[in-house]
Amino acid sequence: MSTREFDIIIFGATGYTGRLVAEYLSSHYAGRADAPKWAMAGRSLAKLEGVRDEIGAPATTPLVVANADDSADLEAMCKRTKVVLTTVGPYQLYGDKLVAACVATGTDYADLCGEPAWMAEKIAEHQAAAEATGARICFSSGFDSIPFDLGVMMTQKACVERFGHPAPRIRGRVRAMKGTFSGGTAASLGATMKAAAKNPRLINVLRDPFALTPGFEGPDQPSGMIPSYEDDLGKWSAPFVMAPINTKNVHRTNFLLGHPYGTDFKYDEMMLTSPGEAGKAAANAALEMMKNPFGAKPPKPGEGPSKEERETGFYDVVFVADMADGQRLRYAVKGKYDPGYGSTSRMLSETGIALLSCDKPGGIGTPGSFLGEDLVKRLEENAELTFAIED
Repeated sequence: MSTREFDIIIFGATGYTGRLVAEYLSSHYAGRADAPKWAMAGRSLAKLEGVRDEIGAPATTPLVVANADDSADLEAMCKRTKVVLTTVGPYQLYGDKLVAACVATGTDYADLCGEPAWMAEKIAEHQAAAEATGARICFSSGFDSIPFDLGVMMTQKACVERFGHPAPRIRGRVRAMKGTFSGGTAASLGATMKAAAKNPRLINVLRDPFALTPGFEGPDQPSGMIPSYEDDLGKWSAPFVMAPINTKNVHRTNFLLGHPYGTDFKYDEMMLTSPGEAGKAAANAALEMMKNPFGAKPPKPGEGPSKEERETGFYDVVFVADMADGQRLRYAVKGKYDPGYGSTSRMLSETGIALLSCDKPGGIGTPGSFLGEDLVKRLEENAELTFAIED
């Protein structure tokens, strides 16, 4: 792989999020000694040229034409690069052949997938082959699920340092968030619901917190679907739309690393509202919204917020570690920029760069299992995320 032409190819660079990834690599790493050798890929050369010029990337930026439906195209593309970053979703509709091409060619891969049934299917299909070729297939490398996956990892590290052992229970709580979910996220949820309607067995996968840990089933988990008042936080908690994917990835990281959090680990995610009756009403309203989280007019793939909206967005997530003896520890992960676009594009980019120096064996993993604290460091240094103990 050391002789490959590129370090990173961005597949789907003409899409809304793909162009943000390209813009980030072009602007943030311009003139830096550690800048990766990268290229933009998509179906249309003319559109790639247009995006290259719109984002102010150098005219010499390499462009690669490849179609998500053409296995030969994809394999040829993968053979030219060490890492493929793909924003072409829903992945259950457009991702099968690219994952297969990366596995076959021993090429590392990262995406923004929040589609657990598809991920479980790919694990069953490709885990052994990826181990054999050395390809590291890294799903969920954006807002779902990096702040949560790495947040739990760093919280457990803090617990071991302070208490001598990991916490048996962690609560992930979104304290504040300003921004929008991407059109790709909405399309992925829609595709998942349609697939489940055709194949009811998928509903069990979606409900199972251990759907991504084949051969292991841990203890019953808190549902995260019942609004409740949390005395220690002084606020009501409500269901969080991304919890079903984030919790599965947290358990997969624990599974792949040999259960450093314990085989009895419990984890759930919710979002905080406010104290009192107003908070209770907001929490119940959030429960109703879970039935249709994107409303009557969900965002479409390719659509997104303005630059100002992206840059004024943020998120703040607290992880509360509840120890068996009643002691607690709080750990916070905070990010600048709109979570679904501005921050996600930075997280995916840094995941790709971190994979270039990853020495973990191949397989199908998570940002936490492959990259861990190395990625935390990159995100703090480059992507304006912070990871810190609060008490």
